[in-house]
Amino acid sequence: MNGNVIVGQSGGPTSVINSSLAGVFKTAKDRGANKVYGMIHGIKGLLDRQYVELSDKLNTTMAIDLLKRTPSSYLGSCRYKLPEIADSRETYEKIFAILDELEIGYFLYIGGNDSMDTIKKLSDYAKENGSAIKFMGVPKTIDNDLAITDHTPGFGSAAKFIAATMKEIIRDGLVYDYPTITVVEIMGRNAGWLTSAAALAKSDDCEGVDLIYLPEKPFDVEKFIEKIRNLSKTGRSIVVAVSEGIKTADGKFVFELAEHVEFVDAFGHKQMSGTAKFLANKITAVLGLKARAIELSTLQRCAAHMTSRTDITEAYNVGGAAIKAAFEGETGKVVVLKRVSDDPYMCITELADVGKIANVEKKVPLEWITDDDYVAQDLIHYIHPLIQAELSPIMVDGLPRHLKVN
Repeated sequence: MNGNVIVGQSGGPTSVINSSLAGVFKTAKDRGANKVYGMIHGIKGLLDRQYVELSDKLNTTMAIDLLKRTPSSYLGSCRYKLPEIADSRETYEKIFAILDELEIGYFLYIGGNDSMDTIKKLSDYAKENGSAIKFMGVPKTIDNDLAITDHTPGFGSAAKFIAATMKEIIRDGLVYDYPTITVVEIMGRNAGWLTSAAALAKSDDCEGVDLIYLPEKPFDVEKFIEKIRNLSKTGRSIVVAVSEGIKTADGKFVFELAEHVEFVDAFGHKQMSGTAKFLANKITAVLGLKARAIELSTLQRCAAHMTSRTDITEAYNVGGAAIKAAFEGETGKVVVLKRVSDDPYMCITELADVGKIANVEKKVPLEWITDDDYVAQDLIHYIHPLIQAELSPIMVDGLPRHLKVN
């Protein structure tokens, strides 16, 4: 051991991101760490000297257990893009001065593509300037779009929520004896992994969704309307799953076809919303059919009552593996999951160079997207093990109990 530990969370939250935080904290303390600090609101908060000593907060077994079951980011998050080292050396000098004040030897960041960019830049600066601080990335994203890793913690629970919700929406629509169309918008800017989880709803007790549209393939509005027209002739309820980021052949987001207020974050990402509403309105206007839009929005990333036990266990394990690797001298790496068996399902942790993961998006393979606007069985088989088993919330007065940082 050489120095204290600091850990932060960044980007969009998940229902199991705090399980990774628990894995970092518990493993660090078990291995003899003196102090484990938590950045409040990620690297941006650290620049503002916002942090807490986690030992003061996570001082009982119950607190750690509650943390694992608490959705969203316990420490808060940020969408802050570190400048290039050459463009703002003073930013890095300030960060490293704060880390030195806290006697930090190990820096861990839990996040997705953009968060791994932070780890890459900090580890590069450390190498250039002879700092002994070890920097490790802990994977997290419901989007499942990190390169190299088989999948990302957070995805399995979100997929479980989506599949279960789709089954319930389908059941609801079947109560009527006339056709209704429901368009469900699911998160996914450039990768359709989450939307593809809607296919898991189809089973011996459920007819399944009728159509699935992912960002990996161009979307044709007119062909979509014609498909709905033909399906409506069956006289039954129709349910469609669409990724928020589907685009037309000219690269325009479908939600941009309607009037919208545009917001762009620090990484240049447009705020996604309105795809389902546009399509539902289009169906009604052209076909005269009753159509509704449902946006799952933040529900799909904060539904801790629908957590996959597989997911929450793997989230804890990658956190523990990251701090273990840092203590053993690794830096500039990300913990990844490697699937070694499908039946029975088994994944192990490995390390990958952060430079091969930062700012790289893993998309759904085109061979896993069928020509009839659905997904292949191989994709369903890939997701299925990740949604298995449950971890019930700790209930108090009829509601889940969560842990607050203050």
